[in-house]
Amino acid sequence: MASIKKEDIQQEVFDLYDDYAHNRLTRLDFVKRLSTYAVGGLTVTSLMSFLMPDYEAQIQVKENDPRIITEYIHYQSPKGGGSIKALLCIPKDAKKRVGGVLVVHENRGLNPYIEDVARRAAVAGFVSLAPDALTPLGGYPGNDDEGRTMQSKRDRNEMLEDFIAGAEYLKKHEACNGKTGVVGFCFGGWISNMMAVRMPDLDAAVPYYGGQPPVENVPDIKAPLQIHYASLDTRVNEGWPAYEKALKENKKEYQMYMYENVNHGFHNDSTPRFDKAAAELAWNRTIAFFSAKLK
Repeated sequence: MASIKKEDIQQEVFDLYDDYAHNRLTRLDFVKRLSTYAVGGLTVTSLMSFLMPDYEAQIQVKENDPRIITEYIHYQSPKGGGSIKALLCIPKDAKKRVGGVLVVHENRGLNPYIEDVARRAAVAGFVSLAPDALTPLGGYPGNDDEGRTMQSKRDRNEMLEDFIAGAEYLKKHEACNGKTGVVGFCFGGWISNMMAVRMPDLDAAVPYYGGQPPVENVPDIKAPLQIHYASLDTRVNEGWPAYEKALKENKKEYQMYMYENVNHGFHNDSTPRFDKAAAELAWNRTIAFFSAKLK
């Protein structure tokens, strides 16, 4: 595995992983198709090991980082899953109340990467909340395969209610100034788009490679949007032209950034789809956007 480099992997392998990560391929089918690319000294086992997330080695902000205060809390989501567990992160040296950022996970629950993103948001000066939509099923199970299976058993509109309730909890928190934004990745990107539709008092939404809302719902959007896409992510990107047309026709405030030659999941630094330059640029833009909208 140590000898495998991202540049040596064909794009089709990343596309296969995308299908697997989004439940379009079973693990057995994924392994079978991956065998086609196990050539030139590569084995299926080494490819699998290379593609799977490595959380511990990539954490950017540790749990005990002295700049922030973190704790797990529960809030109520009466229209969703009931009592929802979430990671709350607060800047330690905040002299006044600050903007709130809801961080929405991918299709596998509150894994270490998303918890890290929540801590990064707090280090950047925001009070953040990262809910776990798997709470009603026992919570993130400790690995993504089981997490994906669990999340597929929940209704996504009920999960949307869980995150809306999370934003309402965050807005009323004593550390929050009453302004809230949302950032979400993959499934969380869809949630971010839909929260912009559903919440007229949302102050900012930042979907990363997320599915678009129905165009007939675009008139309901009040929050300014900052949208991030990966150019190789053809599956998600095919919905953008209609979304953009609706945003323009309804005179909505939005920014869209397309990151060239990167894959879906480029911000997630735990897998080889990660692209450091694109991820850092996108995150800097995200923080600047929240800084402007959540004062």
